[in-house]
Amino acid sequence: MIRLERRKEPSKIWRIANPFLAVVLTMIAGGIMFAALGKDPVAAIRLIFFDPLFSEQFGSYSRPQLLIKTAPLILIAVGLAIGFKANIWNIGAEGQYIMGALFGAGVALAFYPIEGWYIFPLMILAGALGGFMWAMIPAILKTRFNTNEILVSLLLVYVAERILAAMALGLMRNPDQPGFPGSRDLRRYDSAHNAELIANTGLHWGVVAALIAVIFAYVMMTRHMLGFHVQLAGQAPRAARFGGVSPARLVIICLGLAGALAGLAGMFEVSGPGGQVRIEFATGYGFTAIIVAFLGRLNPIGIVLAGFLLGLTYIGGELSQMMLQLPGASIQVFQGMLLFFLLALDFQTNYRIRLTQGARA
Repeated sequence: MIRLERRKEPSKIWRIANPFLAVVLTMIAGGIMFAALGKDPVAAIRLIFFDPLFSEQFGSYSRPQLLIKTAPLILIAVGLAIGFKANIWNIGAEGQYIMGALFGAGVALAFYPIEGWYIFPLMILAGALGGFMWAMIPAILKTRFNTNEILVSLLLVYVAERILAAMALGLMRNPDQPGFPGSRDLRRYDSAHNAELIANTGLHWGVVAALIAVIFAYVMMTRHMLGFHVQLAGQAPRAARFGGVSPARLVIICLGLAGALAGLAGMFEVSGPGGQVRIEFATGYGFTAIIVAFLGRLNPIGIVLAGFLLGLTYIGGELSQMMLQLPGASIQVFQGMLLFFLLALDFQTNYRIRLTQGARA
């Protein structure tokens, strides 16, 4: 008979090993899925994980793109991880990402065609403010009326998507091309363009912001009293309250910080790789960042590694659609498998499997 026995303390070995096992199982399950679609599973896995980095055919394009895809994932995941540590579940980072993009682009379009060094810094502030304000809706509702932040933040994503569509078709539509939905291309507006800092590397201000966020989060969680409060609230909520930690204050801080970082990611995207406000601007970074946060074990350093891995799936997914004609949804399923296997394997951290002999009749 098989019996689950709770460990006296969580296993550090399994906690480290589970993300790697989840990646291996995802490759196996993904290969089976690709084979069921009539594609060569080995070629598909190689195209997703290896060719973007090591192939001479694709490497010159893919390597710069890796930084571009990874930066928003890391930026959003760092903010989410801090809240998750405190058992504050912000599932609506996609909406905060959209609102940050709209606020940042709104500043640029309001100044157009004026050129000035101050425009881009104002866009950064506006992007962070947009994400922060959108995150304050579930934060205030939770602290005042004890609503569920998971449901509220998630439902607000769909509200943000409707606002995005309304802006692309209405107020922010390019007046020079009224027949096409979408704003002016910010990449052609020098003062608002988040250009590469070093040509052909993919390094832009969003990458710099992601690096700063990782350092900030690491220092806060390991050296600052706020980080201690966050971890205490997540591990022992009653002890945290007795210790003077305000649950309401922690909800405001964690959701506000996550919203601001997601808003920054949206602003850097719309002013750089995305280029303009358009209906299909939302690419799912806010949802994928949840996988990044858990795969990185809610640790800032782990999030960097997980961010590169998930960024690789975005690039490999684009290549597989182009080279193997795989459906785009298959890559989303592939990413979902990764989270599924990680959560499924996590029982080994707190439990061990025991084989026992059944009692004789």
